[in-house]
Amino acid sequence: MISWLLLVGGLVVLYFGAQALIAGGVGLALRLGLTPLIIGLTVIAYGTSSPELVVSLRASLSGNGAISIGNIVGSNICNIALILGLCALVRPVSASRQVIRREIPIMIGVSVVALVFLIDGRLARWEGALLLAGAILYTVTTVRSARAEPGPDADFADALPPTNHRGLWASVGLTALGLALLIGGSEAFVRGAVTLAAGWGISQTVIGLTVVAVGTSMPELATSLVAAIKGESDVAIGNVVGSNIFNVIGILGVAALVMPIDAPDISWVDLGLMLVIAAALLPLARSGGRVNRWEGAALLATYIGYTIWLIQGQA
Repeated sequence: MISWLLLVGGLVVLYFGAQALIAGGVGLALRLGLTPLIIGLTVIAYGTSSPELVVSLRASLSGNGAISIGNIVGSNICNIALILGLCALVRPVSASRQVIRREIPIMIGVSVVALVFLIDGRLARWEGALLLAGAILYTVTTVRSARAEPGPDADFADALPPTNHRGLWASVGLTALGLALLIGGSEAFVRGAVTLAAGWGISQTVIGLTVVAVGTSMPELATSLVAAIKGESDVAIGNVVGSNIFNVIGILGVAALVMPIDAPDISWVDLGLMLVIAAALLPLARSGGRVNRWEGAALLATYIGYTIWLIQGQA
């Protein structure tokens, strides 16, 4: 019972922490003169990945590397198969030319890198450094590309939190509050997950791939579903793809750089599915530039089947 309270309570705190961090970060970014498009591609995309960051970092520091890596691999599978699948069922999701030509291929590329680095069940510090360098390069090129093509600003502006009238110190306070909630929530969430895994006799890797991955993906789910309902499908798919890229090169990079991660239970099936799901999105998006309802149903069915396979493997 205590483990469930820690897990659910930590998840709630993580969710509100991410929302506060995003709202405060957007307010600060607007006051610094950044355009809504750049904010959408950086603050929003990275902010929704903040639970994965703090949970993976906390798990790594506490010696629970299996949860750390399982969280990222599971989150990337969940973001596309579960979240984008649900969004497409609500309303077919369209992908912009930039997402199809640039972001999705980059996501596939970093998934290949993750598979190569993690196939031995370990992520060394030098590999983390390379991933983090890639995250910095990606962010810089994304900002430059957004500045060169400011057209979609209005779409992203509609999806931003209403922060225009928020004062500077209120934005700073929200950002600090969000960080504090994320740190506290991650502590409770990881403890609950570890205790739950031990009590059920389930490996930490499976807990990371399922419960932890879905829990830390709640900000992406909320953001993408709201965007899909409002018809802002470019924001919905852009948030998922951007978060998947950052999960690998940013979060795994930071976590491994702080402390090398061991996760011997991570299998080629988990890593392979992450890559296959990422690669499948390219032809789906190119089929008329959208992910249709039946394609969304197929993605969702894939996620359900994968989850059942994981649980049965522990029986």
